[in-house]
Parts: sequence; structure tokens; C-alpha cells
Amino acid sequence: MASIGLRTAAVRPGEQRRVILAASLGTVFEWYDFYLYGSLAIFFGALFFPPGNETAAFLASLATFGAGFAVRPFGALVFGRLGDIVGRKHAFLLTILVMGVSTAAVGLLPTYDQIGLWAPALLMLLRLAQGLALGGEYGGAATYVAEHAPAGRRGLHTSWIQTTATLGFFLSLAVIYVCRQVIGDEDFKVWGWRIPFLASVALLAISTYIRLQLKESPLFTELQAQGRTSRNPLTESFARWKNLKGVLIALLGATAGQGVVWYTGQFYALFFMQNTLKMDYEAAYPLIAFTLLMSTPLFLFFGWLSDKVGRKPIMIAGCLLCAATCIPIFQSLTHAANPALARALAISPVTLIGGGTCTTFYMTAPETPCDMARDYLSRAGIGYRVEPGDALEIRIGSRSLAGFNEEELEHALAEAGYPAVADPKQIDRPAVVALLSLLMLYVAMVYGPIAAFLVELFPTRIRYTSMSLPYHLGNGWFGGFLPFIAFALVVQTGDLYYGLWYPIVVAVFTVAVSLIAIRETKDRDLAR
Repeated sequence: MASIGLRTAAVRPGEQRRVILAASLGTVFEWYDFYLYGSLAIFFGALFFPPGNETAAFLASLATFGAGFAVRPFGALVFGRLGDIVGRKHAFLLTILVMGVSTAAVGLLPTYDQIGLWAPALLMLLRLAQGLALGGEYGGAATYVAEHAPAGRRGLHTSWIQTTATLGFFLSLAVIYVCRQVIGDEDFKVWGWRIPFLASVALLAISTYIRLQLKESPLFTELQAQGRTSRNPLTESFARWKNLKGVLIALLGATAGQGVVWYTGQFYALFFMQNTLKMDYEAAYPLIAFTLLMSTPLFLFFGWLSDKVGRKPIMIAGCLLCAATCIPIFQSLTHAANPALARALAISPVTLIGGGTCTTFYMTAPETPCDMARDYLSRAGIGYRVEPGDALEIRIGSRSLAGFNEEELEHALAEAGYPAVADPKQIDRPAVVALLSLLMLYVAMVYGPIAAFLVELFPTRIRYTSMSLPYHLGNGWFGGFLPFIAFALVVQTGDLYYGLWYPIVVAVFTVAVSLIAIRETKDRDLAR
């Protein structure tokens, strides 16, 4: 095995830089493809799902967004097995082809008005294909870079891969923003939304060319030359307790918490600003995009720092800080981005008396007056309390309304100072950027070191398979469904910040498991 370690150390600096650039650039394009849907989810409810209930359509849109994450672990198994048997390069060359083709196909899909229920069915199918591809991409790129990196610099080298998700998200926002500005908002909603998806064809060509120039990982090449590659990495990874234990520890003690912190700080922040605070995209997109771009170096910093002090303490600190402060941060975001809404919520709180007529949860058109009121208030981004009672009464401050009448409720809310949209002139942009940057600091703390940690946790012969599964379970399941779960909790309770308890609980649980079960990995030898 010593020869494997010597082969890794002998990789020239110039070659290391090319490896990082090639793997990272291709991965940026994959994340761009995957996150286009998330960036446009606010439109897809109306485009691809049955009309009649905007809240249910938006939840269905978020569920479809989450479905792409749900299958990521299966992509990790399929492509991870391929990468551990035939090589890292071949596996993540295939993933980018699947991702590019399925993303471009979304841009060609007919809408619900054109083909009915076939529209959401085909959209779901393509989201599943995207999820499968991404499930194989990340593990291959991280493993490939780490196996070229010198000892003592794996955190820094793999942190370049960690920037790609944020840069891909940034790229998707930038392309959408430019398209909306050039085409116009109305035309973009009708047909212009297709352009960012179809642009994936050009990105696919560039990414494929880049990946074709790569050579195989030196560690895998040496292992292959010795005839020691795994014949069944799935069995070795998950049917043997020693390796399965590592997978479970990685999931529950690292990637679950990392996933919810990441999606709270980036995607849920965007959903909250647009759907709850009613910020126009012309205000929300530049603020998010600017923060993403300015915060990207933090991933490199914490990757570098993890080479010095270890991966574990940085990731634990990020989870704890997010759990302790995310609710105050989102409350402050309300005051900074939509101060009129914050004042109205404080001066004239909304109470629904008659909770006995509310259903436990709904994904169909609301039928009872209580559900109609909840649906309307949720779409308007207005928090409320629900109290028991037999007949619906809506209190707005000191004013009381009997039953549900949309026009009457809309008029009463306007008189109480509730804004229909956030006033761009009242947005405190420096405060919004500062709050989003604080969330991004936590994201960088948990995400910057995670690739190096996962690579170091498993042996070379099953590394691709073993590290990919917990990563995509943590990010795909715990993180990917966060927007759906959080928004559903808000609809159910009426509390605009109640959905944040989901990432808080997961992050605290992850810290507890990490403290008990995880040992530091930064000094481990990859040649094993």
C-alpha cells in the first residue's frame, strides 16, 4: 500500500490544479442544472399542477423539488458502485450526461394546461433522473480530488468542490434574473422560463469536454493494477458492520445536520424572502446572489482551517450556531426586508377562532371556512394563531370578522397595515445582506470540511460508494425536503418561523451523535 501513498504524493502541483479546476467546473454545471428547478419552484406550481388551490400547488411543487433529492441516495449506490469497480472518471462522466439531457428536457415539457396530469408526471420523472445523476456526481468529484491531494491539504483541495453547489445556485439565479430582465416578467412566466433549462445543452458540451480530458485517480489506478478493486462495493459497504457503522455515523453525526444547515441558509432563505416576505425577484435575487458570491471564499477558508484544527470541531460549531440563532435571524430578516409586515404582525396579530373546523392537513382544495382562511393567509405570507371554537371568527387586532369572505378579509388586512408585497424602498439591504451572510457563515462551516471528512472515513476500494450514500441521504432527504416540511409546518401552525424547528432539531441531534461517535479524521492516510 505504500506505493499508493507515494503515487498520491508525487502528483505535480500543476496537475493538482487541473484536477481541481476540471472536477469543480463540471460540478458547478451539474448544480446549476439541478437548482434551476428550485430557483423557479415558485412558478412551477401554477405551470405543472392542477389549478384551484395555490397553497397545495406550491406544496406539490416543493415536493417535486424534494423528489429529486429523494432519489439521490439511489444514484449514489448506482454510480458509486460503478466508480469503485471501473473508475472515478468514467462514473462522473456518465452522471453529467444524464444531468444535462434531463435538464434540457425540462425546458421542452408541455404544461398542465396542454397535457393535463401528464405534465407533473413527466416533470417528476425528469427530476428523478436529475437526482440520480447528482447522486453519483458529488462522491466521484470529491473522491477524485481528494485522491490527488497531498496529505495535510485535503481539506483545502476538496473545499473547491464545496464551492460548486453555491456557485451553481448563484449561476442559476443570475441566468434567471437576466432572462426575466430581457424578456419581461409576463413572457418569462409563460415561456421564458424554458431558456435557462435549454441553455444546459451548451453547459453539457463544455462539461463533457472537460471531463474527457481527465486521467484516472492515482490511488484507484494503483489499486486496479494490484487487482485489489472491490468486486461488490455495495456488499462491502453495507453488509459488513465495520463499514456500515461508518456510513451510519457519517449520516447521523455529520451529513444530516450539514444538509439542513445548508438548505436553511440558501434555499429556505430564498423561499422565505419570496413566498413569505413577498419580495419581488428584482429585490430578492440580487441580494441572495451577492451574498452567495461574497461568501464563497468562506468554504475555502474553513476547508483550509480544517487541515489545521480538524474537521469535527468546525462542523459541530456550525450546526450549534445555526440551531441557536436561525429563528432570530429569520425574525430579523422580516424586519429588514418587509418592515410593514413586521409592524402589522406586532400591532394587529391575526387569530383564527374556530380551529375545530380546520382539517389536520390538506393537499386538496380547502373546503371549510377555517381552511379557506388558512390557505389565504399562508399565500399572503401572514402569520396567525388558531384557537378552539365551533364557528370561524377571524380577529385582526381588535377587529373581528365572522366567517370567511376573501374580499372582506383582504380589506381588513389592508386597513390593519398588512402589505400585499414588500415595498422595495423600505428594504434595509445592508441588514438583509448581513443576515444572509451570517447564515452563509454557518453553511461554510458545516460544508467546507465535509468532503474531506467523508473521503477520509472510508477505504479506497469502497470509498466512492460508502461516502456517497450518507452524503446524499443527509442532503437529499434531511436537507432536500426541508422547504416542503418547513412550509407545511408553517401552514399547519400559522407561525411564520415554526418550520425552522425542523432544521434546529436535526442539527442538535447531529451534534449529539458527533460528540459521542465521531473521531477526528484529518490525519488519516487515504492509501488504505
